[in-house]
Amino acid sequence: MSTRKILILNGHPGQTSLNKALAEAYLAAARQAGHELRYQDLSQMRFDMDYGEGGYQNAKALEPDLEQFLVDLEWAEHVVVTTPLWWGAIPAKLKGAFDRALLPGRAFDTRNTSFLGLPAPMLTGKTARVLLTSDTPSVLLRLFYGNAIKKILARQILGFVGIKPVRFTTFAPASHPVDSTVRHWLEKAAALGARAA
Repeated sequence: MSTRKILILNGHPGQTSLNKALAEAYLAAARQAGHELRYQDLSQMRFDMDYGEGGYQNAKALEPDLEQFLVDLEWAEHVVVTTPLWWGAIPAKLKGAFDRALLPGRAFDTRNTSFLGLPAPMLTGKTARVLLTSDTPSVLLRLFYGNAIKKILARQILGFVGIKPVRFTTFAPASHPVDSTVRHWLEKAAALGARAA
């Protein structure tokens, strides 16, 4: 198997979390398999989540942590994001990172549009894996909510800038899993990392 350039983003804003443990399990296995890795931990990133009064003409300058995240995203061939499902969506700080870093001219091209008027994606040729922790099992995410979180991440965020396909692995229920379940989940994340999947 050829090596890949992989960016791993722990998208949980807390200092310790199941999401961070999953990201680190994936990272360790991918490193052992010889892949090139970069790691971003949302809890350590410092930036203003609010785009504020910035626009396409007067864009808010990226803080160093966001600039490095975007550089790593441009470098990667495969992107792994761990995130909890909170109130049907991703944490505010993770959304803020995407809001601020995925900029026109770097992530999509508003001057080059499709026949539907959509801007051309600029981060093409990359794939993604989302490790999603949730209290709602996958079958209920689909039946009750139409997989809204997956559609947002796969189509409206990552897919919009050209990162696709986006595959999901869900770990649920995640609030109070027993130790044996957590070990199984970490092994699952490590298996994905070993395959760069």
